[in-house]
Amino acid sequence: MEIRRFKQDDATETAWVIAETLRVSNSSDYSKQYIEDNIASHSSDELIKASKERHMYVVCDNRRIIGTGGIAGYWGSLTESILLTIFVLPEYQGKGIGRKIIETLEQDEYFLRANRIEIPASVTAVGFYRKMGYDYKDGITEPEEGLLYHLEKFR
Repeated sequence: MEIRRFKQDDATETAWVIAETLRVSNSSDYSKQYIEDNIASHSSDELIKASKERHMYVVCDNRRIIGTGGIAGYWGSLTESILLTIFVLPEYQGKGIGRKIIETLEQDEYFLRANRIEIPASVTAVGFYRKMGYDYKDGITEPEEGLLYHLEKFR
C-alpha cells in the first residue's frame, strides 16, 4: 500500500473509486438521485479543478487506486481547514485504509497550521470520523437536511 499526492493522471480512476463507493457503501443511507448528483460533482474534471485548490491524496494497492482524501483551507482561513472527498473502495473498507488517509491528512500543512478542522461527514461515515477524534460541531448531533453531519476537531 502506498499513499501519495494526487496527480491529474489519477482523475479518471479516482472519480471511478468515488462513484463505486457512493453506489455501494452509501446506497442504504441516501437516495439514488442524491448519489448520482454527488458522483457528477466528483467527475474527473471536477477533481482536477479541486486539486488546484486543495491537497489531494490517493491510496494505491500496487498501481490500483483504492482510496482518496483531501484537505484545504476552510473558506480561505489560515487557522481553519476542512477535510474533503474521503472515499475507500468498499472491498478495502475495514482494513485501516481510511485511518491511513486521515493520518496522512493530519500531517499535511493545512492541518498543521489549523486550530480547527471541520469535516462534512456522510451518514454512512459519521461513526468512523467520531472514532478518529472528530466531534459534532456546536454539539449538533443531527445531519443537516438529513444529509451531512458537521464534525470538527480542535488542535
